[in-house]
Amino acid sequence: MLSLSYSLLHLMVKEWQLELPTLLISVHGGLQNFDLPPKLKQVFGRGTGATLSSRVIRHVGDALKDHSSKSRGKVCAIGIAPWGIVENKEDLIGKDVTRPYQTMSNPLSKLSVLNSSHSHFILSDNGTTGKYGAEVRLRRQLEKHVSLQKINTRLGQGVPVVCLILEGGPNVISIVLESLKEEPPVPVVVCDGSGRASDIISFAHRYCEEDGLVNESVKDQLLVTIQKTFNYSRSQAQQIFQMVMECMKKKALVGQQSILHSDAANISVSSGTNASASDQLSLALAWNRVDIARSQIFVYGLHWPVSAAAILGPSG
Repeated sequence: MLSLSYSLLHLMVKEWQLELPTLLISVHGGLQNFDLPPKLKQVFGRGTGATLSSRVIRHVGDALKDHSSKSRGKVCAIGIAPWGIVENKEDLIGKDVTRPYQTMSNPLSKLSVLNSSHSHFILSDNGTTGKYGAEVRLRRQLEKHVSLQKINTRLGQGVPVVCLILEGGPNVISIVLESLKEEPPVPVVVCDGSGRASDIISFAHRYCEEDGLVNESVKDQLLVTIQKTFNYSRSQAQQIFQMVMECMKKKALVGQQSILHSDAANISVSSGTNASASDQLSLALAWNRVDIARSQIFVYGLHWPVSAAAILGPSG
């Protein structure tokens, strides 16, 4: 799978002529047509790299499309989806040709149309039809491979990855847990108020203790909410609850609500990278985000570590 990840990155950089991102936002969920708050749309517009979204998330593409018409910055929304769930996929077959594609969805079909607001698509085929899952392992390996690329060769700084959760079903909770168990762990931002899985994780995050545990009252509320949200039995809800509690063991790496008044680059610097001050400054400069440098990094006053001198340069 590593060789395939290498080939895909080569495709994106050499054939599609995309720049290596300085921040990778991995978006999950958003299958239901909820209304995306305006502030959240602005967040995607402040992105500074590539957004990988599975299951063709409409809101991400729309928000980035709005941003691209107003900004010179390059933000690419790359949709990763299973070939077997794509409506009208036969229309896409061809080599070195331009093919028309019908994006009008069929209300009677269980398949999904590709969203035209994404800039590129990677479609994964494992032979199944009408089922999600073919893209999961491919996507995870590709994200890992991209994260290992160096955006600052002198400091050895790789591409930061942030996992962004919008709404979502039970599988999204397992994705959050997998992200937190990565080595190094991937910080997760949960969009509180977007519904379903996001709201369940946000509720647990808000009421759990620093050790990740919740009292019996909160536990009962969570179990009832999980049952109602996913139409699950008590035993099924128990399994989801256990996954949520596993996520809360790494509470410090989970952010909620802040996405509504911040942005992914800010969150990556403040909670996700575990980087030194000089490394954080290097990231902010790579993203061309002076505001982050001022509000999040220049808190050392005149007592900067000696290693930062090479980045800051001479003062005279």
